[in-house]
Amino acid sequence: MGSFRRKAFDRSAAGYTEIKIGGGGVDTTVTLLVFIFGVSWGSFLNVFIYRIPAGLSLVLPPSRCMHCGKHLQPRDLIPIISFVLLRGRCRYCQARISWYYPLVEAATGTLFTLVWLSYGYSWATPAGWVFAAVLVGAAATDLMHLVIPDEILAAGILAGVPFLLLDSFPGTLWGLLAGLAAGGFMLAIAVVSRGGMGGGDIKLAAFMGLFLGPRLVGLALFLAFLIGGMVSIALILSGKKGRKELIPFGPYLALGGILALFRGDHIINWYLGFWT
Repeated sequence: MGSFRRKAFDRSAAGYTEIKIGGGGVDTTVTLLVFIFGVSWGSFLNVFIYRIPAGLSLVLPPSRCMHCGKHLQPRDLIPIISFVLLRGRCRYCQARISWYYPLVEAATGTLFTLVWLSYGYSWATPAGWVFAAVLVGAAATDLMHLVIPDEILAAGILAGVPFLLLDSFPGTLWGLLAGLAAGGFMLAIAVVSRGGMGGGDIKLAAFMGLFLGPRLVGLALFLAFLIGGMVSIALILSGKKGRKELIPFGPYLALGGILALFRGDHIINWYLGFWT
């Protein structure tokens, strides 16, 4: 599957309770732990999404309310749960907390779980986690700040490439070529459109090529342009966006990458079935 390889894995001897999904066994204990792990990383992504575009440190100052400036306690920072218990408001000043925070946490936890269910005990799983985290972070940052920071892509490459190499060295080489091709394609569009595509979009496409490989990154880009084009036309026709108004493309790239990762082979085989 692109730069990832599906591997068979046996968890029947691990002593976990199993439920049947699609004919396979799933140990619920590990799956729950993976979801919690993903949600925790989503909480860290929220810090990244807010602080990096603002030029702030990821460590200092400690987390605080953006409205009243009160330093938040550990009980205020439990992913998803704190938001629900506080009913979406600051404990100290009652200001509303953005829905972006629990959505990023829930999305990251869900994607981490899907990666685990897809690849199990293989090096492709941590590689997929890195891929998913970067896509969530890039999409949210682009939506909120109209920028895709180089830092999140660089961190993803540094963290993910070792796992890609451990999973498949030849696949990683193909991924490198796919990344260069995807980035070059997006760069050509930016040149032809005279800035219609941002530098962050170009780098994100290259990152996706590295992880997805030639077959799936092509599909991911096609889906991104298809979905992004349809949504943009709808926004313009409805009057919610002007023709010259910037529309972030990072979320559509991220969505295309996620669809290609989990359903890419099925989509390609479904399409090829029309010609056989």
